[in-house]
Amino acid sequence: MHPPASGGQKSNQTMSDKATTRILVIDDDMEFREQMRMQLAAAGYAAEVAEDAVEGGKAILERPPDLVLCDIRMPHLGGLDLLALMRTDERCASIPVIFVSGFGDNETIAKAVDLGGADFLSKPIAHADLIASIEACLKAGGRKGISSDVGFPPVV
Repeated sequence: MHPPASGGQKSNQTMSDKATTRILVIDDDMEFREQMRMQLAAAGYAAEVAEDAVEGGKAILERPPDLVLCDIRMPHLGGLDLLALMRTDERCASIPVIFVSGFGDNETIAKAVDLGGADFLSKPIAHADLIASIEACLKAGGRKGISSDVGFPPVV
């Protein structure tokens, strides 16, 4: 088990809860991938990595994580394409995906939201922002700040 991050933000999750929360980081940038893995491990999460969306997709199907952090622009298959594929498979359709990218244009962000992306973080990502986004998505059941019960009346 990895030690908790110092300067700690208080969370509703205990360290043992976090240790059982599996987060898959999918990014073609090895340095960024490792940085995210170390930050997540330091925060007490069980972090795994994949070097691209193809490998990430295989990992998701073999052992579905609780949450995915995914780059948008990668060779072979992009993060948005991976999310679209995930949403068609009941084994992984409900897994929250937080997108991370150095390219945060409005059109890309809108497409990520339309596909059901849980959040969008621009690189470089501050540790506090990363952990806050993850905790908000997990607490909200998959979408940051969006309750599963939005209180709309039934359509008749």
